Amino acid sequence: MTYQNIICGEAVQTLKTFEAESVDLVVTDLPYLYNYRDRDGRSIANDTNPDAVLSVFPELYRVLEQDSYCVLFCGWNAIAQFSAAWEAAGFRVGGHIIFAKPYTSKAKHVGYCHESAWVLTKGRPASRTNPLNDVQEWHYTGNKNHPTEKSIQVIAPLIRSFSKRGDVVLDPFLGSGTSVVAAALNGRNAIGIELDARYFRHAEQRLAGVMRYLAAKQKRSNVLEVAA
Repeated sequence: MTYQNIICGEAVQTLKTFEAESVDLVVTDLPYLYNYRDRDGRSIANDTNPDAVLSVFPELYRVLEQDSYCVLFCGWNAIAQFSAAWEAAGFRVGGHIIFAKPYTSKAKHVGYCHESAWVLTKGRPASRTNPLNDVQEWHYTGNKNHPTEKSIQVIAPLIRSFSKRGDVVLDPFLGSGTSVVAAALNGRNAIGIELDARYFRHAEQRLAGVMRYLAAKQKRSNVLEVAA
């Protein structure tokens, strides 16, 4: 059984307690620094606070293993700030993934019909044997549990592509818990950090349900092996 650990706290200060090179993959959906509000008026913590968000990159670089990946969702609105911060920390861009939406979420100068994830590298990871295509299908969650909730169908392929079973996956902006759930379902260990106590509690409950499911599945498998 893999281990999953969810921490309620601020990302940078929590990461400072981690050992260097103790994480195999980062997958995260940071605040886009866009002052986002959904149709219900919900907002994202620190979405107007660049210092709190961009200061995470040096710590992510420190805790990541050498020759590994950091995959992060990031909008175009503040891309200059984000790219300057991750480059200063030591990351380099290894790829860019587009998730094509079947709908327009907003329209201004253009219609917004996609989400973006940047594949950052620490060191020189080996080329993937079967690399993930850089255009992926988007799966909409309805954002019931979080204003920008990502689906397991979106996150799981990233985890499978950029890590192996038994690796440690980190999400320092956990939100509703999708990344740790996807990690658990794919045989990875995971650590999630979430500042907002509401989303932290939801992620805890969600993960607990998944761990019960996996434990029951393993028990059934053990029974079948004994019977065989």
